[in-house]
Amino acid sequence: MNVCGYIPESINEGPGLRAVLFVSGCRHACAGCFNTDSWDFEAGEPFTEEMSAAILQDIQDNPLLDGVTLCGGDPFFSPEECAAFVRRLKTLCPAKNVWAYTGFTFEALMRQPKLHKLALLCDVIVDGKFELERRDVSLPFRGSSNQRFIDVAASMEQGVTVEYILR
Repeated sequence: MNVCGYIPESINEGPGLRAVLFVSGCRHACAGCFNTDSWDFEAGEPFTEEMSAAILQDIQDNPLLDGVTLCGGDPFFSPEECAAFVRRLKTLCPAKNVWAYTGFTFEALMRQPKLHKLALLCDVIVDGKFELERRDVSLPFRGSSNQRFIDVAASMEQGVTVEYILR
């Protein structure tokens, strides 16, 4: 897996102050995507153990962070590597929440075992492809009105897709 960026503090990819990891690679090819450079699976640099450890240490050392967001590209095109990172994160920083952006719908993630494993490690998933004709810059933390915030734990508990309500 490659990463094409890391932002140690951001307020744009979820509520509160968040660390953001941009995972390289996406096959959704959404028209109007703001980050087409991230589509290339070779973009950026390899996500080595050393890089992972440094980012985890950075997150652990920042008491102001509310959580971590996985963006891209699409992290669900590198599910095993992202799941390993999130498992380590949750061990080191159990109070930090995890958001992930994906062009897949939550329902599609649940049907694919590899993707399901990563999804279950997330607290909130922003799902759905960006749709240029539904672009809405007034929406917080998403680009188009079809994209949803999914509360993963509540969805698993209730057996239906439950949308997360921003507070």
